[in-house]
Amino acid sequence: MPSTKSETVRPPAVAGRFYPADPGRLRRDVQRLIDEVGPVSEPLAAAYIVPHAGYRYSGPVAAQVYARLAAHRGRVKRVVLVGPSHHAPLRGHAAAPYTGWQTPLGLVRAAPTAVVGSSRLPHEAEHALEVQLPFLQVALGDDIEVTPVACGMSQTPDTARVIAALLEEAGDDAVLVCSTDLSHYHDQATAERVDAATAEAIKSLRPREIAPQHACGVFALRGTLAWADATGRRPRELARATSADTAGTPDRVVGYPAFAVERPAL
Repeated sequence: MPSTKSETVRPPAVAGRFYPADPGRLRRDVQRLIDEVGPVSEPLAAAYIVPHAGYRYSGPVAAQVYARLAAHRGRVKRVVLVGPSHHAPLRGHAAAPYTGWQTPLGLVRAAPTAVVGSSRLPHEAEHALEVQLPFLQVALGDDIEVTPVACGMSQTPDTARVIAALLEEAGDDAVLVCSTDLSHYHDQATAERVDAATAEAIKSLRPREIAPQHACGVFALRGTLAWADATGRRPRELARATSADTAGTPDRVVGYPAFAVERPAL
């Protein structure tokens, strides 16, 4: 039988650019980034906020999240991924019409969703969710399933409801991963000031204070914060850096966040 859109596997779009295309090197690089964080022993958070640049730039910040997920390998079975659509205009939310996502490390199974409709266009060239997959494969193993959803222009309460429904559908073994970078193309000092204000808005659950120029995944991020507020959770900052802190120059930088979204300790 011929394939239908719902039966296709998405090939990697940014392997060899954002992360190594060679499987051995990719696995070594991701494992090294996770190992550099060191063993982390803390309760599993319900959600995490991660960056999505090339690994040489944002990998050390992203690894702060994936080292924590790795500590719960075997417990997390499904990951709901939300993030932006950089290349295709999008209003509302779009799941991906694939049964799996191929990476150099193998196939990641995609769990279907009935919460939102699917569209190929926001996902076929998008890097923001793809770059999370090798980290997930190394941290959690080959048995995980993902539900990737692109979040375009949308009202924050609507996105929060979509996230809540996706997590309810995914079950108790699921976590949410929200993919976003912070400010873009300021000098280092300006970026640190702007990103510090955005980080404070994240920690204080004030999504309306985060503008599109403050975070490229703004709609997914705002929805994540509204969902966290509605469910009694708060973001805790794990790391924050810019491209100048890792591999870039300080005259034109991009900011990278890592947060755990969890219930406050009693």
